[in-house]
Amino acid sequence: MILKLLSYNIRFGGLKRERELAEVIRGVSPDLVVFQEAIDAELISRLAVDTGLPFWAARGRHSIGYISRVEIAHHEWHYPAGAKHSFLEIVVAGGETRIFGLHLSSMFSKWGERRRVREIRSLLKSIERYQSGFHVLVGDFNTLAVGEVLDVRRMPAWIRGLVWISGRDIQRETIQLMRDSGYVDGYRHLHPSDKGYTFPVWDPHLRLDYVFVPGSFTDRLVHCEVIQPDAAAKASDHFPLLAHLDFG
Repeated sequence: MILKLLSYNIRFGGLKRERELAEVIRGVSPDLVVFQEAIDAELISRLAVDTGLPFWAARGRHSIGYISRVEIAHHEWHYPAGAKHSFLEIVVAGGETRIFGLHLSSMFSKWGERRRVREIRSLLKSIERYQSGFHVLVGDFNTLAVGEVLDVRRMPAWIRGLVWISGRDIQRETIQLMRDSGYVDGYRHLHPSDKGYTFPVWDPHLRLDYVFVPGSFTDRLVHCEVIQPDAAAKASDHFPLLAHLDFG
C-alpha cells in the first residue's frame, strides 16, 4: 500500500481561504493530510467534506489536525514538556505504523532554535518505544538544515534584527539532532541538490517543512515533493509537502 501523505501549514486556521485550500488538496488527491495551524475544528470538518476525505480530527488551540481518505484506528494529541504546540499521533487502520504530526516553535534566533531542540528532544523521548518500527515525523519544523542558506536580506526587518543579535545567522541544531538520532530527511534524501523551498509562497527561499523516517526504513519513502500549484499562492503562506510512503 502506498500512502500519499500531505503536510500543510494552513496559516491562522485557514479562515476565509477554505476554497483555495480545498482546491490545492483536491489537486494532490492525498490519502492523509496532516495540518499545522488547524485551530478551527469546524473549518477542518468542512475541508474534509469538500475534499472527499471523510475522516478528520482537529481541536481548538491545538495546531495539528488531519483529514483522511483512509480509516484512522487511533489518534491522540500529546504535549511534550516545554513544547509550544502539541504533536498528534496518528495510526492508520490495519497496521501499526505511526505518523507523528508536529509544529515546532517559530522565531529565527538562537533562542528560538534552543527551544526547538528542547521540543524535539522531548518528543523523541516520548516516542522512543516505537524506535524499532516504521514511523514518520512530519510537519513545520520552523528551522533550516545545516548547509542551507539563510538570505537575511529577504526577511522582515524585525527578523533581521533578531538574526543580527543572534550572530548574523541562526543555529542549525534541530535538523542535525534529527539526523544524529537516526532519522533521514526525506526530501533531501531524494533531492540532494534541489532547494525544496516551502516558505513563503510569495518569495520562496526557506525550507521549513520536513518529513523524516528512520534510517533503516528509507526504502519506504518512495517519493517526496513540494506542491506549488497556482491556488497555493492564495491558500496559505506555506507550500505543502507531499510524501509517498510504502506501508507494505
